[in-house]
Amino acid sequence: MVFLVALDKTLIFLYNALRNEFISHKEKIMIVRFSIENWMSFRDPVTFSMVATRERQHGNRVPKVSKYQTRILPIAAIYGGNASGKTNFFKALSFVKELVIRGTGPDSLIPVNPYQLDNESLENPSRFKLEMLIDEIIYEFSFAVTRKAVTHEKLVQITSTSEKVLYDRQGDKPNFDNSLDKEQFLHFAFKGTRENQLFLTNSVSQKVDKFRPVYDWFKNTLELIDPDSKFKAFENFLDEGHPLYNTMNKMLPQLDTGISHLGGEEISFENIPLPESLKNNLQEDVKEGMTIRLSGLSPNDRFIITRKNGKLIAKKLVTFHSKSDGTEAKFDIRQESDGSQRVIDLLPAFLEISAASSQKVYIIDEVDRSLHSLLTKQLIEVYLANCSTESRAQLLITTHDVLLMDQGLFRRDEMWVAERNCEESSKLLPFSDYKDIRYDKDIRKSYLQGRLGGIPRILLSNTLINQRKDN
Repeated sequence: MVFLVALDKTLIFLYNALRNEFISHKEKIMIVRFSIENWMSFRDPVTFSMVATRERQHGNRVPKVSKYQTRILPIAAIYGGNASGKTNFFKALSFVKELVIRGTGPDSLIPVNPYQLDNESLENPSRFKLEMLIDEIIYEFSFAVTRKAVTHEKLVQITSTSEKVLYDRQGDKPNFDNSLDKEQFLHFAFKGTRENQLFLTNSVSQKVDKFRPVYDWFKNTLELIDPDSKFKAFENFLDEGHPLYNTMNKMLPQLDTGISHLGGEEISFENIPLPESLKNNLQEDVKEGMTIRLSGLSPNDRFIITRKNGKLIAKKLVTFHSKSDGTEAKFDIRQESDGSQRVIDLLPAFLEISAASSQKVYIIDEVDRSLHSLLTKQLIEVYLANCSTESRAQLLITTHDVLLMDQGLFRRDEMWVAERNCEESSKLLPFSDYKDIRYDKDIRKSYLQGRLGGIPRILLSNTLINQRKDN
């Protein structure tokens, strides 16, 4: 209990410190819906929605979008057994972001991964559709792709009363809205779009600003963190001038990691465990005043490289622990437990999304990886404590942790279950679709009894019994 009380005091400090920390203006940016078809274990069309139902529970923290007379949920959790489709759903969002932001090379195949358990699906395109709220306007971006080509792509602007198709690409033919069709440069940009490339991506590279808000949403707003990724903002722990430096280091001791604080240890650039070819490239590419982040040969070795006064300076992330005599001991980050490293990776994300002015959508796969249930719950509560009817940040998690299946924490329309049917195809269902789940019901018990789906079908015990009899 001491741990939880201490953390709550830190949260009060956190809320005040972050109120205006990141961004002076507030664009309204959220996921509304995401649909996939013929992707990995998802054969049939599946739609995931962040639109709130009429449920009243936790209504004071559900953002309202008055223009559309709707409410969009600030959080959602997807539960399910192993291989149920949770990570495949995460990978679908990651694929869409990468295809929009990075695109493909001139002769490259599109790295799409269709459903592979029937021949018809292997021949059909994979389809994706995402509705997003950008500064109080909902856009619907959809496309269909095979390994070789984009077969369809469409961008729609949805108002409160109508829909405007900004462009509709069918093969090599574009159809622009009447207000855009007269702009010759748009047609020129489309002609330069390769068949294995999204027009959205190419139009932005050709300096077309008409569709840039959608591109920027994928680039700057949507953040995905998988169980093995190292969060990109770790250099915040190395920069004493960063606004979050003190906040993060004040929270770490409260999270039962044993770490008093983190910092950077300056090391010789020549001694960094990197291939010589990469070091040579860094010598050429890192200009004066530029800072880059990178990992060493081990994924747990994390460095920042800065050129200052013509010389490359390297800093390595290290941890400090308090000794009994009042001094500190320094540890390599690799000496920390998996749980402590996971906290270090996730903490910047939770701090950023908890800011009152946050304009981020975070998708975290297996948020509970290497974390105690109480710690995971507290991090989620950090975020939810700062949500209101006016906030616009969002958090979407996948998890195995049934202790997080708590109606005191989530609404029923914020909890989803992923499961495979008898044909090994995945589907998603919200708990709000189950009419017999009351707001005061122990939903965890019903889930573990298999009444809500999404639990593993384990037959191993019978196999072992039969094997023992045979022996």
